[in-house]
Amino acid sequence: MTHFLVTEENPEGKKLEEVLTMVRADIIQRCTLITDDIRPEAQAVLANNVKVLSLLTDAIELASDSTRILDKAFGPSQASKGGPPRIGN
Repeated sequence: MTHFLVTEENPEGKKLEEVLTMVRADIIQRCTLITDDIRPEAQAVLANNVKVLSLLTDAIELASDSTRILDKAFGPSQASKGGPPRIGN
């Protein structure tokens, strides 16, 4: 069973792009706490977080594209209603 993503066993879960968007929002919020910290360690962490944010944005776009592909090919997911997966076993 997945912890966060919607499946037959976890109908209350979220879409991948929703989880990634929440993580991105949390990182942005944390970044605002260290933007004025001029210590090298804080600046290095901030720089790393900016890179992670860029990668997350790319991942969100990929996940959204996958959702669009599945919606177009098989219609809206019914997993949140206990329905079967649209692809896979």
